[in-house]
Amino acid sequence: MLPQTNPLPPPIDAPEPAPTRLISLDALRGFTIAAMLLVNFPGDGDHVYHPLQHTKWNGLSFTDLIAPFFLFIIGVSIVFAYSKRLESGAPKGDLYRKIVWRSVKIFVVGMVLNLLPTFDFANIRWTGTLHRIAFVFLICSVIYLNTNWKQQAWIGALTLVVYWLALTQIPTPGVGKVMLEPGVNLVAWFDSLYLPGRMWQGTWDPESILSTFPSAVSGVTGMLAGRLMISNRTRLEKVAYLMTIGLFTAVAGYLWNLTFPSNENLWTSSFVLITSGFAALLFGAVYFLVDILGKTGGIQPGIIFGANAIAVYVLGDLLSIVFYYLKFGEHSLNEHGVNVITSLGFDSRFASMMYALFFVGINFIPAYFLYRKKIFIKL
Repeated sequence: MLPQTNPLPPPIDAPEPAPTRLISLDALRGFTIAAMLLVNFPGDGDHVYHPLQHTKWNGLSFTDLIAPFFLFIIGVSIVFAYSKRLESGAPKGDLYRKIVWRSVKIFVVGMVLNLLPTFDFANIRWTGTLHRIAFVFLICSVIYLNTNWKQQAWIGALTLVVYWLALTQIPTPGVGKVMLEPGVNLVAWFDSLYLPGRMWQGTWDPESILSTFPSAVSGVTGMLAGRLMISNRTRLEKVAYLMTIGLFTAVAGYLWNLTFPSNENLWTSSFVLITSGFAALLFGAVYFLVDILGKTGGIQPGIIFGANAIAVYVLGDLLSIVFYYLKFGEHSLNEHGVNVITSLGFDSRFASMMYALFFVGINFIPAYFLYRKKIFIKL
């Protein structure tokens, strides 16, 4: 009898059936959440390396990439979640109910996190990261259930153009001219009329009402990438399309940025194209290395974080009460930690970053426990 051999993997240039799951996507989701924790919880907010800070206004830092990358990943995930159900003829009414209910849950959890740790209802903020995720998921899911990929591309493009025209052609009421500066632009004016509660920056909020629409386009670009990934194109073709389209999208965004600056706070159209282009490039590279070449070394932490991504994000805010707010003696734990590291002769910014990495590691412990127990918390 001939010895049994392991079957050879299919050639990378052969057409493949639509995948049901991508390891690369799971890992990217997890590492993105880990990056959120890293930048959201520095050991000392007054001493942070520039790449780990949001750009104050126009520009782009590493931190500015995190939120649009996550929205891009949400878009890809929507395709994998609903494509089979649509093909099987699942009633859209059932899908709508699940989509709306999940969006409501994410929004409510975001509101609870906004109230922590003091539960000051008088100064409640009605916007935030989870709120934006909830709205983008809702908008993109409804779009996906009712359109094809060409229509999605047109919706995304028209939204970016209309948003650009609105912000650059309509004078800010009360000012009398077009303004793109903090607190005096059309977006801030609209929020001053219709956004309830406290704004993050007093007179304006980075998760504003109008900027929700271009942020949804970040999700739409992910849906277009997801549509490519479930197609029957060869794996090499998928990589080639992701990398090529990602490059051209990022370049187009950079050129648009010359007249309509890249700005995360306004979520400008150029910002959408640049970040979506970068997300497609990164997705293509990781997909090639992980899902095609099988280079999975070092990605397990991302997969573990990604298995309960939003739950880990929520857990980070809950654990921050202990690690950042409670006083142990005269200082909180983060202050003690930073003081210990700086006492060893390290720079304050380095100490701040190291404590942030320590906090990411603390969050990894329950994430690992959930993963090992096969507990997946889906909001």
